[in-house]
Amino acid sequence: MLITAKICGLTTRETLDAAVAGGASHVGFVFFPPSPRNLDADRARALAGRVPGHVRRVGVFVDPEDALIDTAVTAGRLDALQLHKTAPMRVAELARRTGLESWAAVAVKTRADLDRARDFTGAAHRILYDARTPDGASLPGGMGLRFDWSLLDGFRHPLPWALSGGLDASNVAEAIGRTGATLVDVSSGVESAPGVKDVDKIAAFLKAVSR
Repeated sequence: MLITAKICGLTTRETLDAAVAGGASHVGFVFFPPSPRNLDADRARALAGRVPGHVRRVGVFVDPEDALIDTAVTAGRLDALQLHKTAPMRVAELARRTGLESWAAVAVKTRADLDRARDFTGAAHRILYDARTPDGASLPGGMGLRFDWSLLDGFRHPLPWALSGGLDASNVAEAIGRTGATLVDVSSGVESAPGVKDVDKIAAFLKAVSR
């Protein structure tokens, strides 16, 4: 079984190059101003130009307006939209409008949260299961939180899916074995400080995924 990985929240050429060199299948560019990983159009354009054709560029958004999507899709040369806190109808609308693959993030803390994944049938192309952040948190993800992976036991996934939330080089192999995930997504787990990616941690994470 081929396991692939997305390194999310990349902001520098060095860390982008490390993700590509390590074998990442996807790289994530964040377009959400409150995030320490937020990119403006110029930086997104510079990074996107370094991504080889076999690696997919994913834009990360939180209930975005059309203008932001338009700017980001062009600057980041995006292949997919990862949408947090976005209603199913809006996810479907953005997929139609852009012609891009859409990922719907589902925040998980309890088994009942998983049921929301079914709401995106026919709207999204993929579900991203992420840990639910505390009420009032400024960010919907990227905080190093993980959820109880056993919640996925026996769950019938309505769509292709990816696993996120609190992953790092020390636990990603366990996460893959426990959940059967074939695509894993990491952000804070390969950082030395919030928003500061570490090339060695990126390499270690990707090595752990490929074992």
